[in-house]
Amino acid sequence: MFVVNSDWREDYITPRKAAQCCLAAFVLLALSDWWMVALLYAGWLWLDWDTPSSGGRRSQWVRSWTVWDHFRDYFPIRLVKTVDLDPKKNYIFGFHPHGVLVAGGFGNFCTEATGFSRLFPGLKSHLLMLPFWFRVPLFRDYIMCGGLVSSCKSSLSYLVSRPEGGNVAVIAVGGAPEALDARPGALTLQVRNRKGFIKLALKHGAQLVPVFSFGENELFDQMENPTGSPLRKLQVGPPPSLVSQTIKFVSMGKPISVVQTPSPSSEDIECLHKVYLQSLTELFEQHKQTYGLTEDQHLTFI
Repeated sequence: MFVVNSDWREDYITPRKAAQCCLAAFVLLALSDWWMVALLYAGWLWLDWDTPSSGGRRSQWVRSWTVWDHFRDYFPIRLVKTVDLDPKKNYIFGFHPHGVLVAGGFGNFCTEATGFSRLFPGLKSHLLMLPFWFRVPLFRDYIMCGGLVSSCKSSLSYLVSRPEGGNVAVIAVGGAPEALDARPGALTLQVRNRKGFIKLALKHGAQLVPVFSFGENELFDQMENPTGSPLRKLQVGPPPSLVSQTIKFVSMGKPISVVQTPSPSSEDIECLHKVYLQSLTELFEQHKQTYGLTEDQHLTFI
């Protein structure tokens, strides 16, 4: 179980801002007297194009930067181990809810500030991110250092099919649609029709672990943007306005044992999906009152 508790009062550099800075730096480099460096990097980018979907390129040094300790302490974030995970197996962590910036997923699984590698020796965590971000020069190399990889099907398959085990693929199951609905008090998860990760878990025999981040939706409030509204149609990403809230993450329920089924049927997928939703519900119900929710608050799956 991972516990994070935070008092959020300021903005920080979002992936979009960082990507824009990296792209601008690359363009300026290409237009400067150092254009040959930009050309060499472009050649490297072409050769390295498939790396984000082939396990990425983690850097323990980057994951251990002191700045992540400040990130942890600012919230603060605590990582509490309650269950052992076999490093000879591969895992898919389903992260809920997505929130605006998946802050809990980043803090716990893309840095060593909360001690993931120390508490779970032999396991390497990888947070899946939209393939688009890995097309941005320089930015792609930076995010891969933290263990981020592409969220395409081949990327997930690569991680959980390694025969030596030890890989953890973390998926924000609700994706961008759930992010657009992230606001304080929201307990609706877009997961009922999200079954691709279930199919791949069966195909490769990866163990499923539900993760719920209490307080993830409390970080930001958004303007009202109901489905079908003009703002929702124009909205590319969530426009947050900051709120002062305490955020606590309780992540990682008990692993769900999955028997490898190379060609899973629709019935196999549906059955395991129901087990996953039940396990996620139990995780939420077990911890909700500890982290500020009331007995009558429950998850809604859509």
